[in-house]
Amino acid sequence: MDLRHLFFKYRSYTPIGFILLLLICADPTWPRFFCGLAVLLLGETIRFWGVAYAGSATRTTGAAGGDRLVTDGPYGHMRNPLYVGNFFISLGFLIMTWVWIPWMIVVFMVLFGLQYSLIVHLEEEYLSDRFKESYREYRQSVPRWIPRLKLYKGSEESDPRFVNTLKSERNTLQAIAAVCGLLLVRWHFL
Repeated sequence: MDLRHLFFKYRSYTPIGFILLLLICADPTWPRFFCGLAVLLLGETIRFWGVAYAGSATRTTGAAGGDRLVTDGPYGHMRNPLYVGNFFISLGFLIMTWVWIPWMIVVFMVLFGLQYSLIVHLEEEYLSDRFKESYREYRQSVPRWIPRLKLYKGSEESDPRFVNTLKSERNTLQAIAAVCGLLLVRWHFL
């Protein structure tokens, strides 16, 4: 198994060490907490919007996959809204805890960039093989990370499934609540 597959398979678990370090070394204040919470909520909103269009196919762990090329909703503005959402969620936790700022932001960006560049490379290889010309055109038109304002012209119309998204995002929402709760407990009682 190469490094790309390893990071893809365990992408839900790789932030655990980072989060534990932040919780142990946290130096929060109310302004930091609420500023970080705002950034975190922005990230979860982006994730939620992406999952509403892509569905539960985003929860695969064995290998990159997908039965259709999703190009509408947030995917009509950027190719990786879930990972952009993850970036803001993690950055929000970092701001909330205020651990070794600004150095930890640099470390976070390097580690996040390394992991997700490998994962995205793997996924793009799969999408290129599976969807050929459709994906090539989409890839040339829609940026990977920084959203464009104009919706992709080849975007299909589909209805987001927000109720299903609540079920699919349940673990993410529970993890966010647990980490915020642990931070508050550690801050006020330990």
